[in-house]
Amino acid sequence: MKIGSLSLSSNIFLAPLAGITDKAFREICQSYSAGYCETEMVSAKALTFGDKKSFELMEISDNNHPCGIQIFGNEPDIMAQGAKFAEKYNADVIDINMGCPAPKVANNGCGSALMKNPKLCGEIVRAVKGAVDIPVTVKIRKGFDDENINAVEVAKICAENGADAIIVHGRTRQQYYSGQCDLDIIKQVKNSVSVPVIGNGDVKDIKSAEKMFSYTNCDGIMVARAALGAPWIFKILNEYFQNGIIIQEPSKEDKLNIMIKHIEQICKYKGEHMGILQSRKHMSWYLKGFKGAAAFRNDAGRVTSLEEMHRLVEKVLEKQ
Repeated sequence: MKIGSLSLSSNIFLAPLAGITDKAFREICQSYSAGYCETEMVSAKALTFGDKKSFELMEISDNNHPCGIQIFGNEPDIMAQGAKFAEKYNADVIDINMGCPAPKVANNGCGSALMKNPKLCGEIVRAVKGAVDIPVTVKIRKGFDDENINAVEVAKICAENGADAIIVHGRTRQQYYSGQCDLDIIKQVKNSVSVPVIGNGDVKDIKSAEKMFSYTNCDGIMVARAALGAPWIFKILNEYFQNGIIIQEPSKEDKLNIMIKHIEQICKYKGEHMGILQSRKHMSWYLKGFKGAAAFRNDAGRVTSLEEMHRLVEKVLEKQ
């Protein structure tokens, strides 16, 4: 698959997730064959103000390519400036967020709120595309609410203004992440534009991925929540779609070893104290499905050091 001039080895991608898809998580997903990933969303306006935390979000390691930097905002000139900063941080793609449902984003006219103004969506894409030499993609939703289902209109305008691919989450902003992903809207977008369309929503296993591909005819898919505590999902999906092979999930011991590697990497990048605090949610996700998981997840919420994390792993293994 290609996005503009960028060639990808797989069309199964890791979706950007605020507070989750940091450098360590992207690296581990790509080590399991995620074909492409994106940073957490970064405020274009904050970049123009020189905000240190925003620049940290854009850090991409050497083994974290191909990787896009996702920016959000609602002013074309500011978005163009933000895109230039992102390009200098070795982004392979600039992704424009037009789908975030969070109140602090949408209530400021950014993210999913942009879909209420298709003309502005086009202006932002044109400004960003004119500011950088790398591919530009747009992540949209089905619409803002059930009364305003306009993904097809917005996708067409974005493509006409230079977007190299459209990523569609088949839910409205009103739905957030509830209900079911609407595959029909993804199919409609695919049929309405000539650039690649990537489907997003409810892809959690081979069956749901196969349904997404076959029903919508999309060019690629994005995996979001199903990758939490299970970065190996990309290897499972790629083995099936590329080689026709069904492989099993790792053993419980292997899952715990993957968790250890992931959390140690988070601590390497963020320091042990902050790394462990941010890793508690990951521990909880990795422990899903283990015998005694509820109690162990409670324990994970109190872990304060790598040493305590290793002790928890030993405790978990004893009970399996």
